[in-house]
Amino acid sequence: MIKKLVIFGVGLIGGSLALALRDAHFCETVVGCSRNAAHLQKAVDLGVIDSFSLDPAEAVRDADMVLLAVPMGAMRHLLQQIKPALSADAILTDAGSTKGSIVAEVAQVFGADFTRFVPGHPIAGREKSGVEAAIPDLYVNRRVILTPQAHTDADAIAKVEAMWRVTGALLEQMPVELHDQVLAATSHLPHVLAFSLVDTLLNMPQREDILRYAAGGFRDFTRIASSDPVMWRDICLTNKAAILAVIAAFQHNLGEFAALIEAQDGESLHNRMANAKQARDNYVASL
Repeated sequence: MIKKLVIFGVGLIGGSLALALRDAHFCETVVGCSRNAAHLQKAVDLGVIDSFSLDPAEAVRDADMVLLAVPMGAMRHLLQQIKPALSADAILTDAGSTKGSIVAEVAQVFGADFTRFVPGHPIAGREKSGVEAAIPDLYVNRRVILTPQAHTDADAIAKVEAMWRVTGALLEQMPVELHDQVLAATSHLPHVLAFSLVDTLLNMPQREDILRYAAGGFRDFTRIASSDPVMWRDICLTNKAAILAVIAAFQHNLGEFAALIEAQDGESLHNRMANAKQARDNYVASL
């Protein structure tokens, strides 16, 4: 049971967590914090949070659980703001899509021996963002990856795990480096490709005709290009090495496809496509 949960960034991710915990009566009080009073008041009106504060230090006073669900670029400054007021017993966790950067920033701000930070990443989302998009069942049967360090307090890990299990999430633990490599391939690259495809088409002289006649394939492939640009800009910058590595691998593979098309090598092209189709069909069947 959480007495006071403070959420920085009451949008889709933080708001959905709050709704799930409230439905389960797992949290006595939920406090939101950001720089936007109107946005926070909307969260109160929607029943997502109980109250809010515009002052990060004031918000975390007496909190026993603090969730950072803000863009990765805002993390360090926020950590500096809450450090003086954060209780020694409070648990700090996050919902960021990259883990190496936030682990490093917490160590820089709180010290390398800080034990009450449990890095986390819920693998869930929608192309819609904002508190209006929050739903209580967003995390049901969705993975939440925790990447605790060797020195992370066991009690803190257990409490963060308990919080997420209440939402219906499936908990896993993973090393920080592996998390950032895996997510670069499975999430970050697809988003970069979706944004890049739309950007490419917008820069073509026949763009109006292309978009006018775009069919379901375009809509399905580019759905995630409707995601929050601020969040994805920060993900790209904070997971730079892993994303660049997987982009390079993709470019190499795309070049091979281009070479097969140029060579009119239909058999090899078919085999590559068939293998990809089988792998994707197996993945979908396993869900």
